[in-house]
Amino acid sequence: MKIEKIELYQRDLPYAGGVYRLSGGREYRSFDGSFVRVVTDDGIEGWGESTPFGSTYIAAHGLGARSGIAEIAPWLLGRDPRQVDRVNEAMDAALVGHNHAKSAIDLACWDVFGKSVGLPVCELLGGSTGDRLPMISSIYAGTPAEMRERVAQHREQGYLGHSIKIGALDAEGGPALDAERIAACLADRRPGEFFLADANGGLTPETGLRMLRMLPDGLDFVLEAPCRTWRETLSLRQRCPVPIVLDELVQHEDDLITMITRDAADGMGLKVSKVGGLTRGRRHRDIALASGVTVSVQDTVGSTIAFAAVAHLAATVPKHALRCVLDSRDMVSVETAAFDAPITDGGVLVPDRPGLGIDVHVEELGEPVEVWS
Repeated sequence: MKIEKIELYQRDLPYAGGVYRLSGGREYRSFDGSFVRVVTDDGIEGWGESTPFGSTYIAAHGLGARSGIAEIAPWLLGRDPRQVDRVNEAMDAALVGHNHAKSAIDLACWDVFGKSVGLPVCELLGGSTGDRLPMISSIYAGTPAEMRERVAQHREQGYLGHSIKIGALDAEGGPALDAERIAACLADRRPGEFFLADANGGLTPETGLRMLRMLPDGLDFVLEAPCRTWRETLSLRQRCPVPIVLDELVQHEDDLITMITRDAADGMGLKVSKVGGLTRGRRHRDIALASGVTVSVQDTVGSTIAFAAVAHLAATVPKHALRCVLDSRDMVSVETAAFDAPITDGGVLVPDRPGLGIDVHVEELGEPVEVWS
């Protein structure tokens, strides 16, 4: 089996909630999605997606993802897509870094791999645990009352986890507002629920400590990605009374190893496109499990295609180590594919279909913006 053709598509994905607000005054109304179709010489096709969270989240953006794909695609023609490690080596030889560009291609190759052997991708990644995957909401920054209401809405939809965004600027209310946000979102907490207070690097050690000291006693939550740099994170870690999980700082295997060896955090947010796809995501999973690090499997954002990959990887994480899974389908107003994984009884199950198990709505993607054959 050889790669005969690679098609690249672009589709804007409007945020389903209007305006998404992050720390530092960052706002997002739409996300620039890149989609890849890999077609083999025997007619099997695979799909992948890479949708960066704007250009101010990590060093990635939609135009860059597509430019990176254009650098990589010609190097992959004629290669066996099922040899995912060899494909990743070829991508690294063609382009240094740029995980977001590599992720869409990697996902498409795994989709082909699964279809070629008649197995779901999760089985190729080590096998599904068979457990329902607990979904986590994404509650953008707003007033404490608004955020509490959005948590309640997602709770009614079956979400067991909630990622609440904090990191208010001093002009917005600073640490005091963030403490109110956390307290409000946890006010109606139910047994079995899991809360992340996610600053997306928007705190300093000073503001983080001020916020934590203003919280009521006994709140059960985890602080995610509190600071922008390793130095700040390690400084806060030494004095932080709640568990810390990292996200933006962990993009490569050596980042995760640094986190573990320096005891910088207790868990990680494993975002598929951020780490470069399922091949590298599998490595992050294994390093984390071997080190006792808990894992939340997510993506930066994305449509159903991206979520399918997230779900397949999450399905292979043992229940004791899996904290939550981000349902990016809930974040955008465009449905790019059908994926039979409804939220039921507090979570989702990956469908027992070959590959990623998706039926792509090609008409939603329009015509390819570039083709290599």
